[in-house]
Amino acid sequence: MDFFRHRRASFIGSPALVLLIAATGCSPADDNASAAVPSPGTRATKLCQNLDKSLPRKVDGLDREDPEPRSALTAGWGSPAIILRCGVSRPAKMVDPKVAVGSDPDAIGGGVNGVGWLMEEQGDGVTRFTSARRSVYVEVTVPSGRDTSSVLVDLAGAIKKAVPVGIAD
Repeated sequence: MDFFRHRRASFIGSPALVLLIAATGCSPADDNASAAVPSPGTRATKLCQNLDKSLPRKVDGLDREDPEPRSALTAGWGSPAIILRCGVSRPAKMVDPKVAVGSDPDAIGGGVNGVGWLMEEQGDGVTRFTSARRSVYVEVTVPSGRDTSSVLVDLAGAIKKAVPVGIAD
């Protein structure tokens, strides 16, 4: 009789385990993007925290869905995600921090609504923008198929409000 009880418990436990694994595998957390969290100094972190409070709920029509691990230094919208990282290091292609772009022909400088940007194509249609002439570098990665100008327009107001004009450390 003990054999049947053990056998029955195993039989009932296995489908429950499979169901649990399947449910976990389909959880919304798996859809979250991931982003490396920058580690800037104290002043930059404070500016980034202020930026996080000012960021819009929607960018390019997409709802905010922050990447993992959660941090006030990162934000995301949609899937595949538009990722913002605040407090990143100055990109190597940004030779002179006083201007948006250095001498690299693959790096394009420009501005959108009062925020200067360095634009770099990453491959597979992904574009990375890094703010220029601001007290903290803000990086925005835009996946293929998204309207980059709409993304930058949507973020410009928050960046102007939270990150003063200046030269990042």
